Amino acid sequence: MQHDNTSATYRPQWRTGVGFLFAAIGSAVGLGNIWRFPYIAYKNGGGAFLIPYLVALVTAGIPILVLEFALGHQKKGSAPKAFSMINRKYEWLGWWSVIFIMFGIMAYYTVVIGWCFNYLCFSFAQSWGNDPNSFFFDSFLHTSSGVWDIQGMNPMILTAVALIWFINWAITFQGLEKGIERAVKFMMPVLFIITAIIVIWSLFLDGAGSGIKLYLTPDFSKITNVDVWVAAYGQIFFSLSLGFGIMIAYASYLPQNANIFKNSIIVACTNSFYEIFAGFGVFAVLGYMAFKQSVPIQETVTSGIGLAFVAYPKAISMLPFGTVFGILFFFLLCIAGISSSISIIEAFSAALNDKFGLQRNKMITLLCGFGFLESMLFTTHAGLFWLDIVDHFINHYGLITVGLLEAVIVGWIYKTDTLKAHILSRMGASGTQYKFFRQTILRVWEFCIRYITPAALGIALINSLITEFSESYEGYPVSGIIILGVGWLLVTHGAAVVVSGLAWKKPPGNE
Repeated sequence: MQHDNTSATYRPQWRTGVGFLFAAIGSAVGLGNIWRFPYIAYKNGGGAFLIPYLVALVTAGIPILVLEFALGHQKKGSAPKAFSMINRKYEWLGWWSVIFIMFGIMAYYTVVIGWCFNYLCFSFAQSWGNDPNSFFFDSFLHTSSGVWDIQGMNPMILTAVALIWFINWAITFQGLEKGIERAVKFMMPVLFIITAIIVIWSLFLDGAGSGIKLYLTPDFSKITNVDVWVAAYGQIFFSLSLGFGIMIAYASYLPQNANIFKNSIIVACTNSFYEIFAGFGVFAVLGYMAFKQSVPIQETVTSGIGLAFVAYPKAISMLPFGTVFGILFFFLLCIAGISSSISIIEAFSAALNDKFGLQRNKMITLLCGFGFLESMLFTTHAGLFWLDIVDHFINHYGLITVGLLEAVIVGWIYKTDTLKAHILSRMGASGTQYKFFRQTILRVWEFCIRYITPAALGIALINSLITEFSESYEGYPVSGIIILGVGWLLVTHGAAVVVSGLAWKKPPGNE
């Protein structure tokens, strides 16, 4: 049966459970899983880091994911609609999350994916030469002297960013079933296959063993450090796309009988397995690089942009069949980035459609067009500084604040009884022999939502603030931090309050 996608009453639905799982996992598995987690693990105790990491997964990652899936599924709406149905005065929280993600993270994330595409092209000739560091910062980015030294744009980067926005538009324009679900059913298997090829290939390189040893060697003295536990909770929270409004929107498209709890476990565990597994490939290659250069492996270890665009290109130049390795690696990053970016657009467009009943195709076109114009700011010669500051403040304050407020609102104000009943009725196994088991699981979930998760996120937030006030982030000028970081959060919060004050075209809860 055909439906009218322009109707405010029609809500699309995932064609298959696998499509939903691939979409949710695709949103969770992004660039940070590949270039951030291995370094975080190494820095915070190696193999010993897995203890706080797994504790964080069980006490915060899975509970918040269950909360967001259950909220979206029960309310059949995006984040703003779901919170509005709890109480109209909390609608702003849903809007704040989707606004600062769409006009904050998405604006620069597409630029980084554009870099990945540029480097995919560079891989064919290894255009970065013998000095990938100088090539990336000077020749490629033309990095300026500081935050306010903006200057011009690199046409090559601008073209790549335009292409990434076009791909995002082409996928989301087609809707949930024909666009997003069809795309992730292709992208996610390809992503897993390429990751497996890279990891297995890396494990047989000379020096790979020393890299793996450094990655996994436990330093149990570090797990008594509060900063390590904060890092573990932060990594779990960010890598699962919690606080983005994405999982709430995706779950709202599930059929009525979907097993929320089982889906949460699958998505959370797959995401964690993937980033741990990908870490083997990262450190095996770094071990090979250290072996070939006859330097301590610690000198090759880096994170984020430095890993993807400096350390790895350097390693690729040393590898046998390095061209093929480089093509696979940067294609992998492009897929991981796009599978995450389409989910951000969907979360925001779902919120707009719920609130105003806008025609989807025009809405997606306008969003992607405006998004590209905003991304242009990050393609300037000062774009790297802007990207770093905005990313830091959104991740360390915006997302954690949203997650903390979600737990408080659902755990203490809305109460968890309604959601517990909703989750329990869809947990699958029936019979008295399962009753105690299911109820115990949900009691643990409720305890985490009401106590453990708020406490952990509260400590992480306070810890970040203490660090922030003790020294300027990365030595950036205070003016840049206030305007680009704090200012971005305040402006998006103000926009959320304004939008939440507007009338609903179709009141929530009447579908």
